[in-house]
Amino acid sequence: MTSPSLKVANKKSFKDWQYSVTAHIRDPENVAIPDGLEERRMKIYNDLFFNNIDSFITDSFPVLRTLYNDEDWLAMTRSFFIKHQCHTPLFLEIAQEFISYLQNEHEMRECDFPFMLELAHYEWVELALSIDESEIEPGTVNTDGDLLDGHPFISPLAWPLSYQFEVHKIGADYLPEEGAAQGTHLIVYRDNEDDVCFMEINPVTARLLALLNENEDFSGREALQQIATELQHPSADAVIEGGLSTLKELQKRQIILGTKR
Repeated sequence: MTSPSLKVANKKSFKDWQYSVTAHIRDPENVAIPDGLEERRMKIYNDLFFNNIDSFITDSFPVLRTLYNDEDWLAMTRSFFIKHQCHTPLFLEIAQEFISYLQNEHEMRECDFPFMLELAHYEWVELALSIDESEIEPGTVNTDGDLLDGHPFISPLAWPLSYQFEVHKIGADYLPEEGAAQGTHLIVYRDNEDDVCFMEINPVTARLLALLNENEDFSGREALQQIATELQHPSADAVIEGGLSTLKELQKRQIILGTKR
């Protein structure tokens, strides 16, 4: 006996039929069930697909989730499910797709927070770093190299980040309406035991890391001398001395691995 779905597929192209089924699964309240499919069975698929996506987003953004009531949160994840066209089939990249949705398609609501996108990005970084497969070619780093005379080598598993809001402090008891006066600068990194950690840094350290990332031939000393010039500091030697202490602390935390060979 021919199944109802096969009867439908024979009447129009199979691709069109698939589109009509998936359109209903994405938005069952506004898109009718294709002819020949049973409502009870379709509801199973509707709930299964959406609950899987919602559960993964909830697990990926635990702090953001706690800031919304159930109705507002489900409305947002449902909107993502309906509107956003994912460009990857990988489940672990759904969180990145959700950030793309927040950036490009989400329309801010009264219940949304001004720091929503930055907080989501900060939470995504933890997941992204936990599965990052970056490796360093053997012989690339001199772990005993001079951090002033050589080029400090920043771990590929250490990501310097700058935000307007203090994203690492946000929670139910701290919901800022405005960003920090000097912004918020963090390094999120994965250590040798694969633990994802974060370190808050000041704007000068953030500038130092930016210079080292942008100029592969800069020595630590040259980067610090440029910072002294930019700050119009009366003593470049004092800036270099303080900068060396910072570089050593970053190396201790496995953010800087040594110097580039």
